[in-house]
Amino acid sequence: MNIIALPLAFVVTFLLYPAFIAQMDRLNTHQSVSEYSLEAFKTKKKTPTMGGILFVLIPLILALILQPKTFTSLSMGVVYLTYLGYGLIGFWDDYKIVVEKNNAGLKASHKFLAQLVLAVVVYLIYSSFANNLISIPFIANPIDFGWFYILLVLIMFTGTSNAVNLTDGMDGLAGGTMVIALLGFFALTMRVNFLPLANFILLVLGSLAAYLTYNLHPAKIIMGDTGSLALGGLLAVIAMVLKAEILLIVFGGVFVYETLCVMIQIGSVKLFKRRVFKYTPIHYSFTLSGWKETQVVAFFWVLGLLCALVGLILSGVL
Repeated sequence: MNIIALPLAFVVTFLLYPAFIAQMDRLNTHQSVSEYSLEAFKTKKKTPTMGGILFVLIPLILALILQPKTFTSLSMGVVYLTYLGYGLIGFWDDYKIVVEKNNAGLKASHKFLAQLVLAVVVYLIYSSFANNLISIPFIANPIDFGWFYILLVLIMFTGTSNAVNLTDGMDGLAGGTMVIALLGFFALTMRVNFLPLANFILLVLGSLAAYLTYNLHPAKIIMGDTGSLALGGLLAVIAMVLKAEILLIVFGGVFVYETLCVMIQIGSVKLFKRRVFKYTPIHYSFTLSGWKETQVVAFFWVLGLLCALVGLILSGVL
């Protein structure tokens, strides 16, 4: 394991963000707030977005410098491709949002299609060196999913990337819970001695921690779809290459919770014409109940820690 990976990524990213934020501000790349956001969060339209650009590019550049041979490895190649690819889809969406000054961005169908296509490409590369076996906690022998595995991959990649995107609604919320989820997977990566992946996770953690110093309340920068889609895709591909697909649900428990609440809310409104929750994404419901934004974020961080702890127990790390 490269012990300088995390501090190096943190220092480089931390030093670059002030100039990056100033440039984004000059370019007027401010978040155009959705009409569905709570009134208290309308001020975020003054905060520059696309902050994910740095914590996507810097880990990839540093990985190229620190472990160049991994870029010819298929197992690491799918990780790099996923992180950059989903980041580019998010950047495309962010660019349209910034230029058009609304949160419509890419058509939902176009964004979903791009996510699906990239997931298929990643699976095709992955299938050339791996199998379709799924390991399930407390079951001794892995289960062969056969052709159903590609369906699982599509759900994992599109679901997780969109789930992180849904969670990115409060200062420090998505970034903090993502750090916790990645730490869980890092521990699992070390357990199976997959050092190149462990190093890359450390690089991402370092850059993401630097981003958080500027994203904690009151945020000076927002990650945008560039960051949220890339991070969600990264979680999915890490779970896939580690053969820990089921544990993705556990380590990413906060993101699963956010997504399920949205799905339940939409289903209830369409079927019964009534809401189950005060508001979704669910973190806004806490605000409507009188919680401060910082309290909501702290609660979700604790929830993420509990999910990570359960994941480490199920994986045998603890």
